[in-house]
Amino acid sequence: PRIVASVGGLLVGLGMIMASLTTSPLGYILGFGVLAGAGIGFGYASATPPAVKWFPPAKTGMIAGIVVSGFGLASVYASPLAKWLMATYGLPATMKILGIAFLLVVVVLAQFLKAPHKALQFIKALGPLGEMKQGAVAPMKKNVDFTLRQILRMRSFYLLWFMFACGAGAGLMVIAKLATIAKIQAQLELGFVLVAVLAVGNGAGRVVTGMVSDKIGRKTTLFVCFLLQAVFVLLLSMARGGSILATGPALAVISAFIGALYGANLALFPSITKDYYGLKNFGVNYGLVFTAWGVGGFMLALLAGKIYDATHSFNVAYYGASFL
Repeated sequence: PRIVASVGGLLVGLGMIMASLTTSPLGYILGFGVLAGAGIGFGYASATPPAVKWFPPAKTGMIAGIVVSGFGLASVYASPLAKWLMATYGLPATMKILGIAFLLVVVVLAQFLKAPHKALQFIKALGPLGEMKQGAVAPMKKNVDFTLRQILRMRSFYLLWFMFACGAGAGLMVIAKLATIAKIQAQLELGFVLVAVLAVGNGAGRVVTGMVSDKIGRKTTLFVCFLLQAVFVLLLSMARGGSILATGPALAVISAFIGALYGANLALFPSITKDYYGLKNFGVNYGLVFTAWGVGGFMLALLAGKIYDATHSFNVAYYGASFL
């Protein structure tokens, strides 16, 4: 994990620095999109697996939630910092400053990442007798570590992948358009406030749902989260005009819950992947499951934008995401 996270920090930093030095759309896509995007993938995929391996199975959801909450909370500081830097120094300098900062911070902190010794993993996996409630987590087989090739032949993998793409896509679709939604539907300039509230909900939701899933099981937690996610996306579709849902406090509550329920996906799916397919190949297996996050986010956010351009309304996107 140390090497992979270090590569991630280098890619993010170099990608943003490259973007700061170009004035062409292609250069920006390659620097910020491809290099920095790949670096985020490296960094994200290298943090959860070693953390989970240090703790017994009964703590999987909580640990995964705590680790990925950092990803959700990042925009609380990154958004205002980037806005201030751009207002003070301009976009190219901002990209360069952030690129250098992220490179140094991530690469330095990556040196502290370490997976436990296999003997310790075995002891942790045993856990205290009766620590995990019977039926709380339902792995396909006990003490079996499936390889990447094996899970590609399993129906469960494709179900997990599709569910992750829908849940993450619905959340990212709203996150990408939240400031615009508030301005168009409620005539409120609350972009940063709503993004910050959503980010807090996003981070908290990952920890809370991870802990809850350790108690009541992943399937039950996922079911409840998906149901609530659909409800709150529909509520956002009703937040317009003189509706009480179109007020600042109501939009903040809706945004926080949408953030929390989106964040739940990021805590639950790594936990489910580990439960079903084992710990040994968890890094690569979850890396494959995690591709659903990128595909779902890209497709639904793009679709929402296309639909708005064609209809001047996000309604079809709301209803489609809720249905999924």
